[in-house]
Amino acid sequence: MAELSVEARERHWAKTRNLTIVVLVLWVVFAIIIPAMAGSLNSIAFLGFPLGYYMCVQGSLIAFVAMIWIQNWRQDQIDDEFGIEE
Repeated sequence: MAELSVEARERHWAKTRNLTIVVLVLWVVFAIIIPAMAGSLNSIAFLGFPLGYYMCVQGSLIAFVAMIWIQNWRQDQIDDEFGIEE
């Protein structure tokens, strides 16, 4: 791992922290808020299923996998920007 200046480490941490906050907020939305709203979402149909049911069963899983992939991809970009290798 390359030695970073204090300023570079702070910028790296700020970007990593902001990415983590965004991912956690999205996780809360898909894990807590959408299931809590499932009853009101069931009045809308998606692919023949009530939207609340679909989002709790399939949509959240798709969102979690996408969030994992996007977070890893973006963190690799941040690490490359600052010259940090595995």
